[in-house]
Amino acid sequence: MANPVELTILMPCLDEAETLARCIDKAQGYLARSGVSGEVVIADNGSRDGSQDIARAHGARVIDIPARGYGAALIGGIRGARGRYVIMGDSDDSYDFSALEGFVDKLRAGNALVMGNRFQGGIMPGAMPRLHRWLGNPVLSFIGRLFFRSPCGDFHCGLRGFEREAILGLDLQAPGMEFASEMVVKATLRGLPMAEVPTVLHPDGRSRPPHLRSWRDGWRHLRFLLLFSPSWLFLYPGLALTIGGLLGMAWLLPAPRHLGGVTLDIHSLLYAAVAVLVGAQSVFFWLFAKQYGTREGMLPEDPGFRRLLGRLSLERGLVTGAGLVLVGVLLAVAALGNWGLGGFGNLAPEETMRLIIPSATLILLGFQCAYGSFFVSVLEIRASR
Repeated sequence: MANPVELTILMPCLDEAETLARCIDKAQGYLARSGVSGEVVIADNGSRDGSQDIARAHGARVIDIPARGYGAALIGGIRGARGRYVIMGDSDDSYDFSALEGFVDKLRAGNALVMGNRFQGGIMPGAMPRLHRWLGNPVLSFIGRLFFRSPCGDFHCGLRGFEREAILGLDLQAPGMEFASEMVVKATLRGLPMAEVPTVLHPDGRSRPPHLRSWRDGWRHLRFLLLFSPSWLFLYPGLALTIGGLLGMAWLLPAPRHLGGVTLDIHSLLYAAVAVLVGAQSVFFWLFAKQYGTREGMLPEDPGFRRLLGRLSLERGLVTGAGLVLVGVLLAVAALGNWGLGGFGNLAPEETMRLIIPSATLILLGFQCAYGSFFVSVLEIRASR
């Protein structure tokens, strides 16, 4: 092409007739003023208010996206974009499409993803609900940085730029608002170079309520972050429960313990055993999720995890499980012997359960270990594609 398109300015749209023309005019004005070879694309998600005709009348190209959802509209728009770079932003006039220089400069400098940061650029009065400003966005962005070590300070800023081919390579799938988190998380996991641009958020120009639903969409963001971080979802809570439960069992096995005016006995021992079992199951789920996610390309390759899998062979798992079951059975036999010494009469729970509880715990752990080892081996089997 004699004049290739460098930049696509992409706006998702669903009934945005009130503000769409202003957004397109600002974007067209930026392209004309800056000299950047570009286009304005509207990813329309089934508008019924004439948004498509308004977009075409103001020189934008319209791509009809039949699949509903914020993420679905943007995925379709990114696939249909012609520019090497894409800058996406909401079409509610909350972002200034006439001031995109910072994004273009950082994209040209080699960054694959350039995020806007509203907390650095400024949030105008009335532009963001207090719940979002002081709880939702800061908490979810903090969780994202903690889970994935992302440099992004504002995970959910709607104005962001990226290299089209790099983002297409992430195979983004989320159809809803969690698409914003998916892009940042996958870019971070793949090690794509990222940068931020301070961005001002203005009150949107619509007279109707936004499509965003605070609690529903907030949960969908949090759910996505958890699903893509099996260590925080399964491993760390599982280790905490297992270690805490084992310490509690070791403390309570010899005799009842007194804390102030409270006596902890076999009832507390039973709950400590439950913590061990739940924690161990959670660690196994981490193993399964990590293995599956890595195999399917959702999580990056982890050499340390691969070495761990190399040591966790099916045979070792079966031997370990059999050993745990054997010790549990021996403890059960010991409890049965003590009962026999008393003529199989009435049991003394405070004494008998100190053998029965660890016996049952070890038997259950043994079967968990054996079955978990089989399942890990099943996940290692690759079907032909």
